[in-house]
Amino acid sequence: MASSSSFLSLSEKPDRNLALLDDYEMEERDFDPNHKSGYVAVVGKPNVGKSTLINQMLGQKLSIVTDKPQTTRHRILGICSGPDHQIILYDTPGVIEKKMHQLDSMMMKNVRSAAINADCVVVVVDACKMPEKLDEVLAGVGELKEKLPTLLVLNKRDLIKPGEIAKKLQWYEKFTDVDEVIPVSAKHGHGVDDVKDWILSKLPLGPPYYPKDIASEHPERFFVGEIVREKIFLQYKNEVPYACQVNVVSYKSRPGAKDFIQVEVVVEKNSQKIILIGKEGKALKLLATAARLDIEDFLQKKVFLEVEVKVKEKWRQDEGLLKHYGYGGQIQVF
Repeated sequence: MASSSSFLSLSEKPDRNLALLDDYEMEERDFDPNHKSGYVAVVGKPNVGKSTLINQMLGQKLSIVTDKPQTTRHRILGICSGPDHQIILYDTPGVIEKKMHQLDSMMMKNVRSAAINADCVVVVVDACKMPEKLDEVLAGVGELKEKLPTLLVLNKRDLIKPGEIAKKLQWYEKFTDVDEVIPVSAKHGHGVDDVKDWILSKLPLGPPYYPKDIASEHPERFFVGEIVREKIFLQYKNEVPYACQVNVVSYKSRPGAKDFIQVEVVVEKNSQKIILIGKEGKALKLLATAARLDIEDFLQKKVFLEVEVKVKEKWRQDEGLLKHYGYGGQIQVF
């Protein structure tokens, strides 16, 4: 993972002739003239499988996945590199039309920004749901000024009969203004190569933006926080997971000993704090253990994880606090 002491803005695409990382010199501009690179915005409604699709394309789990909508909050950048290409994927929050909190508005602003700054757009829909026109799928994002190459991915094809897939393909090809429709099963990896081939056919020629050996520009501690948040979604019910913000307060590497990671979980009400902690602290201990095991698997090292729960009333409505938490379109890199 990349590391720096500054903020890296994702609001604009980088100069195609310059490297993003200070310690990375472009493969001396002697890149293959047939090399392709570019940005792809992966958008769609909540729980349609955007993160699963991206994880399959990357060949590793980068974005957290649960069966609950709005699991993805941040615009997560995944880098899929090969000898002759570099696909930079934006995994975006699920598109929602009704915005309940300032957090929702800022997430939709980030989705729009990702789409505006992309070279092409992949719209993911659920094959099990009734077909919708593109403007209905993307309601809440707003109209995009520029018509970008657009692929519609009909996900979860493994859950419906082939005859139904054919009917839905026909409907989307007739009633949506997209360049192509591809049915896939992101969960099982079926059709994912077809999506990748389509993306590569639309990306411009150019050098890589990032070193070929990294999968994301996010620092390790970002993914540590995401793993803890995933476990909250999996362990707790109803509104509690949506009221939680996870911050990595301290991350200390300790040669010869376990790395020390201190995490705070911010909630809006004391009643939510009580639920998270559970009777005699058992629920919080279960959460910390599940998170620690996945964090160790991700980092490939042993860690000591300390989790504390704090209450900050109406944090989802506090724009300044939301920007501090990274929802303002910037990634905080430590």
